[in-house]
Amino acid sequence: MIESPEALPTLSTPAVSNWLLGCSALVFGIIVVGGVTRLTESGLSITEWKPFTGTIPPLTRDDWMEEFEKYKATPEFKLLNHRITLDEFKSIFYMEYGHRVLGRLIGLVYVLPFAYLLSTRRLTRSLTLPLTGFSLLLGFQGFLGWYMVKSGLEESLMETPNAVPRVSQYRLAAHLGAALALYCGMLGTAFAIRSDSAWAKGTSMKTHKHVMALNEFVKTSVGRRFRAVAIGLLGLVFVTALSGAFVAGLDAGLLYNEFPMMGDNLVPPTNELFSPLYAKKADGSDLWWRNILENPTTVQFNHRCLAITTYLSTTALFLTTRFSPALRQSLPALTRTAVTASFHMVNLQLALGISTLLYLVPTPLAAMHQAGSVLLLSCFVGLLSSLRRPGMAAQVWKRATVAQTGGTKKAT
Repeated sequence: MIESPEALPTLSTPAVSNWLLGCSALVFGIIVVGGVTRLTESGLSITEWKPFTGTIPPLTRDDWMEEFEKYKATPEFKLLNHRITLDEFKSIFYMEYGHRVLGRLIGLVYVLPFAYLLSTRRLTRSLTLPLTGFSLLLGFQGFLGWYMVKSGLEESLMETPNAVPRVSQYRLAAHLGAALALYCGMLGTAFAIRSDSAWAKGTSMKTHKHVMALNEFVKTSVGRRFRAVAIGLLGLVFVTALSGAFVAGLDAGLLYNEFPMMGDNLVPPTNELFSPLYAKKADGSDLWWRNILENPTTVQFNHRCLAITTYLSTTALFLTTRFSPALRQSLPALTRTAVTASFHMVNLQLALGISTLLYLVPTPLAAMHQAGSVLLLSCFVGLLSSLRRPGMAAQVWKRATVAQTGGTKKAT
């Protein structure tokens, strides 16, 4: 019996995939803009969080002077920018303002279509929970962004010897981590919807061949190990990107501007990596973790180690797909392409990272390095998506499509 379209479960269309791809592109953009905002030290220029009225920038000179006076009350102005002019203030204000407006735009572009798709029941049932989670994460990101900025406006900075007005590296890492998680979730979901639709409705022979090869590949022990390695590498790239937030938050990239050496050796002196100056407890029990997360030298060293591990692991995965007889025979073509893309991207990212370090963190290079980390994440999201089997709704649609095709052939 051939099921009618009304009896089949809802299968999200490629239009939903396109919407999510657009949203993920906007999230990619705001991650890069956020990085530039940090690099240009613009993030503390707006001293209030007004989710609705903050959309309108200062329009008159009096409005600008009011905002400028608020900025003058901040530790950043008093300790670093006390000679800044109104025109110079406007340039950093607009950088942060653009970052915030882009965040609001992403909220509208995501939430309004999501509400429509949900109310009209155009979403596959299994998508409702993750897409709802994305909308909640978007709202949380707005709060988290302000919570981060607030850490750089605290008056206690004025009482701390040698303090540098900047946001907490912990909050910066949390803000970036949430953005990266949102980006990966949106992108992976978009890939899954597009693949499911093409396979279920038989609109792409390439997708059909890939799924057939994938079904055989995942049944093997080689396939299962390969997928586990891919998941581990995605996690490694994510952690490496997060460690970059600690580097940025502590300005650790301005130390040891050489590679591969750090001073006279590959590894800085132990007393510098684990300085007792960072321990706050009398017994020194917090010495290790505080140095790992708060000592700029240790933070840069950790980021180097994670980056090199990421590079070597990705290269090893690429070479394995080229020289392992088992993988050469069974690895689906689309998955092989994703591995190759990851290998090329990790080479570019390593070059960008080293160049950023050697040239004392110039804004264009550092921004490209941050963008590169997101692109490398994208490659691994694509790699894992190529190892995903079709969802249940897609399988039901596929059986119905095959049955209908068979029935049509018999009738002719």
